[in-house]
Amino acid sequence: MAAADGLELYRTALKGDENLTDREACRILCEYHEDWVAIRGNDAELVSAKHKEPSFGAYTTINQLRGDGGLGHLFSRWLALGEKPKCRLVTTAGLAAGAPQELDKAIVILRSQRLDSKPLVVAGSPGKAVSEFARTLLSNPDSLPAQWKSTGSGRKSSPTVEQREQVARFLSALTLQCGRPGRAHIEYAAPGMYAKPVLTQLGYPNTPPEAVWEAVLGIVRSRMRAAGPRPEGGLQPVLAHTSTTALETVEPEDHLAARIVTLGDIDVAVKTAIALPGGFMPLPMLIRTSRLAVKMAAGHCGDNSIERAEQLKLDFQNYWRARASGDPAAGLEKERLMRALHRLSDQAAAVTETHDHPWGADFWTEVQTRIEVMLASENRDDLDLDLLLGGICELASRCKVWFSRGFDVEAAIAQARARQRAAS
Repeated sequence: MAAADGLELYRTALKGDENLTDREACRILCEYHEDWVAIRGNDAELVSAKHKEPSFGAYTTINQLRGDGGLGHLFSRWLALGEKPKCRLVTTAGLAAGAPQELDKAIVILRSQRLDSKPLVVAGSPGKAVSEFARTLLSNPDSLPAQWKSTGSGRKSSPTVEQREQVARFLSALTLQCGRPGRAHIEYAAPGMYAKPVLTQLGYPNTPPEAVWEAVLGIVRSRMRAAGPRPEGGLQPVLAHTSTTALETVEPEDHLAARIVTLGDIDVAVKTAIALPGGFMPLPMLIRTSRLAVKMAAGHCGDNSIERAEQLKLDFQNYWRARASGDPAAGLEKERLMRALHRLSDQAAAVTETHDHPWGADFWTEVQTRIEVMLASENRDDLDLDLLLGGICELASRCKVWFSRGFDVEAAIAQARARQRAAS
């Protein structure tokens, strides 16, 4: 999302062609005051990014937004910087009906008043949200300045007029961006959502947006990881402003260079990706066309698990082929075992299947745990964990066991083979 912010700053700085204005005035400062800071000239916006898994759902209380959403930390940083920057929360989660959505409405109203240069009116619906947010801060005042601790703590603490006005100013400078794409989708959505508009504006609509996205994302990742330990650690400046030293109103950025992504950096990345798109394209995905592999991939099982499953299925088939050649009763024994494994897989699916995120990997782990329990109780010498797991894989290849919700496997295989032909 920091890379997306950088691309938007870059797009808005373009004059409609390839000329770029303000190459250094617009920049992204990574991992310093917050997750990143978007800077345009003298304006700065502190951004807190919170990725939540689908199982989290939505923020249901203002206290969740303060803690899990990071608004409490944003508020303390905003205070420490003299109430000057704007603030933004970027999160994959949504806002539940009730107090969280009322807070968002209050933010919109207060922002409108600030942009219109009107006094912030802390009354009515916005006033209720302001008071609730202030009370939430009072219940967790550890990171806040002294004037917020002096009134006591606890949910029943009443904010002062000054505190309500301070919260109103913060909310007027805040933006909530909820429902952003999660990890499972951003890799596929980002090129079209964030890189393609830039290519269209530059006049290169046929350049693969994946190349531009990977190039810009690579720069931002390196800057994020460059936020190593500071030489002074946690020590505070001592006698930094003597009678012969002028007070600095802006923190010098020379020691932050490794954390900064400028528009010039993004411009070089974009132009290089346009000229040499093949150098930035993501590696092609391995295309699998067996029933077992397609089904496990649909359940988001890892490549190593799929490779192992394919081999275990072959080992299981070879074992019973050898047994059947010299044992007339082997067929009946195998069918009895397959029924037991089918029952075991049904029980494993009952505790791992879910509707809000892929569950194939959890199912794969649960099946192995249950096989270990079965072996401990039956104490079989001829069949071990791997061979019995191969039996589960054999059932999956017959479409008797699933790693996700059922789907048209043959159609999925046909699509995979079509992509394979197109890639070759």
